[in-house]
Amino acid sequence: MFEPALLVLHSPAKPAARAADPVEPVFTQHDTAAPVANALDLGITRGDGIFETITVINGMPQALDAHLKRFARSARMLELPEPDAAAWKHTLLAAIDSRELVPEAFVKLLYSRGIEGSGQPTGWVWLAESGDFTKARTEGIRVVLLDRGYASTVEQTSPWLLQGAKTLSYAVNRAALREAERRGADDVIFVSSDGYLLEGPTSTVVLKLDDRFVTPRTTLGILPGTTQESIFEIARVNGFETAYEVLTPADLRRADAAWLVSSVRNAAPVNAVDGAPRAIDAELTEAINAGLASRTV
Repeated sequence: MFEPALLVLHSPAKPAARAADPVEPVFTQHDTAAPVANALDLGITRGDGIFETITVINGMPQALDAHLKRFARSARMLELPEPDAAAWKHTLLAAIDSRELVPEAFVKLLYSRGIEGSGQPTGWVWLAESGDFTKARTEGIRVVLLDRGYASTVEQTSPWLLQGAKTLSYAVNRAALREAERRGADDVIFVSSDGYLLEGPTSTVVLKLDDRFVTPRTTLGILPGTTQESIFEIARVNGFETAYEVLTPADLRRADAAWLVSSVRNAAPVNAVDGAPRAIDAELTEAINAGLASRTV
């Protein structure tokens, strides 16, 4: 049985200057059943922090540099101290090395503002075995379109709403998934109040329109997709064009194929939209997921 790992960073923020050979260890490994975070940590009391989830295939973290780059981007958006990328990477790899290899696992980086008034952020790394997503990857998922309540210009007009940052504040996303379940669906695609496709609560939208792979522009207040970018790389190698565009529900319905993609589930084909069935491209989906599983960086 795979045993999860929990490592707490001693100094998750980038120091002003780094010693050539630091005396202090980078992290402490904790019992996963023991208390770790302070009850007054702002990550717990306010959701004031960020996270990243990275899939690990046979001990190899996927798209690690892209995830660390996005992690730093989210920190800047929340005005958190810059994460110490070297420390986070070292701790992440140590968590993986501390456990036996399994076909699929995930590692989660969590970084909060810390205890209110302390000025000291907190950070920890959690490693666990992934669930079985075979059914979602092969049979597909049913989605519903839900209004996010913001216009597509929200990132430019209201940056304080933090649209496009991967924050710990996931109550709205979880509520959206519960609404999808009430409507007999598996997942959600958010739509802006002015009618444009955005993203899923935990995923990025990718469409195949003719011979092009397209995804919504990140300027619409959505999270840049690391798995989506890997899929675009695979697509370009195989002769497809790729593009970031302003897309509508009509584009989703007319697409040759559609997927919700994320780090752990990979590419899940959309087999129904608002209760209306749509065909999936099983062969292409299998090829995409095989390409994702074969990444070495």
